[in-house]
Amino acid sequence: MEMEVLKYIGMGLTTIGMLGAALGVGNVFSSFLNGIARNPSAEGKMTKFAFIGAALAEFMGLLAFVVAILIMIA
Repeated sequence: MEMEVLKYIGMGLTTIGMLGAALGVGNVFSSFLNGIARNPSAEGKMTKFAFIGAALAEFMGLLAFVVAILIMIA
């Protein structure tokens, strides 16, 4: 196999990290909405934690994207 083919396979495998980030953000906000439905008065306290969790999950997706770009360049 040529190295170019292996690079494209590696770039394709990094999409698993992006899929995980999308699932993580969905999970964070579904739990957030579930918590608000159970206790509406706690919305103010839970909002900042929901956004922090979403930001951390999105960071993993961005990190996977950067790795894919680095594989493409190398």
